[in-house]
Amino acid sequence: MQTGRLHGRSPVHQRPGVIWAAPAFVYFLVFAVVPLVLVVGLSFTHWNGLGMPRWAGAANWSRLAEDPTLGSSIRLSLILTAVAWLVQTPISLLLGVWAAGPGRGRAALSAVFFVPLLMSNAAVALLWQSLLDPNFGLAELIGPLLGAPDGNVLGDPGRALAAMALVVSWQFIPFHMLLYQAATRQIPRSLYEAAAIDGAGRARRFWSITLPQLRHTIVSSSVLIVVGSLTYFETILLITGAGPGTATRVLPLHMYITGFQAFEMGYASALAVLLVAAGTALSIGIVRMTGYSRMDSSREGM
Repeated sequence: MQTGRLHGRSPVHQRPGVIWAAPAFVYFLVFAVVPLVLVVGLSFTHWNGLGMPRWAGAANWSRLAEDPTLGSSIRLSLILTAVAWLVQTPISLLLGVWAAGPGRGRAALSAVFFVPLLMSNAAVALLWQSLLDPNFGLAELIGPLLGAPDGNVLGDPGRALAAMALVVSWQFIPFHMLLYQAATRQIPRSLYEAAAIDGAGRARRFWSITLPQLRHTIVSSSVLIVVGSLTYFETILLITGAGPGTATRVLPLHMYITGFQAFEMGYASALAVLLVAAGTALSIGIVRMTGYSRMDSSREGM
């Protein structure tokens, strides 16, 4: 009788009530919406961090068009984001699918892969700064293999940005691998058993079953990679300090240096709002282009 009533309910009535989302809404309001409103307000002021902000009108916003560093910072952020996505997505996907399989060896290696995820940004920066030091790090050994005969990877503008993309990918691949591992384990075994009966090999099962079933996770992981890469700067600051020159001065690092080294909080706030708008636009673009909002459950009807 109870089962009959459940089957008669509409999908909307089977969803949790709004009260379940209340803690998340409160957290988002306090730690995201309120600070964002304050930053938008600061973007219309002159403030060095001391005393009271002075009204500046649209001066900080008109300065964006005259900032000679802003264009290169946006370009570097887009390059870092694109490289991070191209490197992290296939490696995380393959490692996650592999780690989802049974076996103690896989579980042990998966635990090792997660070590970078447990390290703080400062620890990651110190580790890679030591490894890439041309005097006593591994750069002296592997530098010639990467086109740097002297091992000075961080001293070359192109190699420094590539090294930062490598560090970002190394640090966050375990997190996205964990997403794919969990999603792969949710794929019904009956799909693989039916494919095996039809004679599908391992590669065919991956392309026809695993990959389509992981499309929701691929979109979610891509949004996290894009937004995370656009806001990532702590490790870059500690390893290169935005150098050599401005070769690794990505947009969030440009915002940080403007605000906390030049003490131009008003203009740094305008850069922060620009960064939020760019990240939001890219996230919405990915969701709309992939049709993520129209996707139904991959297990619907099973």
